[in-house]
Amino acid sequence: MGNKIKVLIIDDSALVRELLKRILSKDQEIEVVGSTVDPIYAIKKLKEFKPDVITLDLEMPRMDGLTFLRKLMAVIPTPVIIISSRAEKGSEISLKALELGAIDVVLKPSAMLQSSFFDIEEEIIIKVKSAAKVNMTELRKQARKKIASRNEVTPATIQLLQSNTDKIIAIGASTGGTVAIRSILEQLPANLPGILIVLHMPVGFTSSYAESLNASCRLTVKEAVNGELLRKGFAYIAPGGKHILLKKSHQKGYFISLEETPPVNRHRPSVDVLFSSVTREAKNNCIGVILTGMGNDGANGLKEMHDNGAWTIAQDEKTSIVYGMPKQAIKLGAVDEVIPLQEMPNAIVQALQK
Repeated sequence: MGNKIKVLIIDDSALVRELLKRILSKDQEIEVVGSTVDPIYAIKKLKEFKPDVITLDLEMPRMDGLTFLRKLMAVIPTPVIIISSRAEKGSEISLKALELGAIDVVLKPSAMLQSSFFDIEEEIIIKVKSAAKVNMTELRKQARKKIASRNEVTPATIQLLQSNTDKIIAIGASTGGTVAIRSILEQLPANLPGILIVLHMPVGFTSSYAESLNASCRLTVKEAVNGELLRKGFAYIAPGGKHILLKKSHQKGYFISLEETPPVNRHRPSVDVLFSSVTREAKNNCIGVILTGMGNDGANGLKEMHDNGAWTIAQDEKTSIVYGMPKQAIKLGAVDEVIPLQEMPNAIVQALQK
């Protein structure tokens, strides 16, 4: 077989390092090239082993995980999976790690037992493999980028949107999506039609993520609530662990339905579930956007939207952290427009006028 994925483990617990090594070594495509007690020691290991992926704890002696992550992305950008007991309930530190460039987060079991770790064995292996495929040049650029201006959508364009209250905007993303969605929403005007968003995030993370976005966007950004009506100027993030669907009532208009039906494409929420529901209820009066992400979730749903006359947009390969979801949608013939991430806000506004 080809070259294995080289993994470096950074954790101050000898037990955790040993357990992670056992778990990762079970997969024939992965090789644990080293482990170290803290980021200071890790610097030598980085130069020696040149790992493809790093697993990183957040609480360690001498240098905390966030400080190390920030320095790493500035000097030697490397895919990082956070495995930490502090990665719970969408904690601020976990969201900060994702903003700094971490690929994903795994909650370390509170009980330091072998059986507890093996319960999350599959999750760890899948996330490490996904991390090995990311576009680190683009991830580093996005993580460090500051929006120079939030006024790219002109007042004249905003005025033209006043009558488009019945349209629906649906967005789906996965790996790299936290930064991508932020960069889009922060540049959109406040009076857009309702936006529904699926991002593959663990239970508990979406509320904190939505609050963080709400503080920096003109739009009101919130975690979706079952049964609430869609409102102009609002962006709704699907809660982790629940599918989000668009529904329509003759009396009330569009509203949100949250369901705990089985995962689709191994995900709940699933982008396909959202896109399919938008097609059923809004027909061609909607816009579908598929962003960076591993796998194919959202490709079939976007094809449904496209075939029913909706305008569909995909992020291009160059600016995608992982060119999985957009690539699959394009292969299916589901996409009207393929554009770089930085052009997404204006593309969405222009699509509303089509």
